[in-house]
Amino acid sequence: MTIPQISVFLENKAGQLADITGILSENQVNMRAINIAETADYGVLRLIVDDSSRASSILLEQGFILTMTPVVGVAVSDTPGGLSKVLSVISRAGIDVEYMYSVFGQKNGQACMIFRVADTEGLSAVLDENGIGTITGEDLGLH
Repeated sequence: MTIPQISVFLENKAGQLADITGILSENQVNMRAINIAETADYGVLRLIVDDSSRASSILLEQGFILTMTPVVGVAVSDTPGGLSKVLSVISRAGIDVEYMYSVFGQKNGQACMIFRVADTEGLSAVLDENGIGTITGEDLGLH
């Protein structure tokens, strides 16, 4: 099962991140995870929010350029080596991780990581075969 992620393309200038988080806050959109990557010329803000359809509409109305991407949420044991175990399973399956980041908070004593891969169904199957749980949008309180 995948989770919708919003990727917003930002000019590399002060205030862009504050503008977006302010717009989401004013519209009662709750963020579940956030990640930012940047180059000298632009940044990419990756968001998981409680209502991705509404948030993307709002941001588009405000003139932001964005895309929607399916990602996989993975339950990771919150113990030393928990993430290493998951990454080893993924590596042995020959799946390339394009990027990953963590979700705010924990669920049932487990951390949650977001993975972007080319084959989300393949990743979900490999994780399931190895007894590693995935996180659904419902688990994160998404609409």
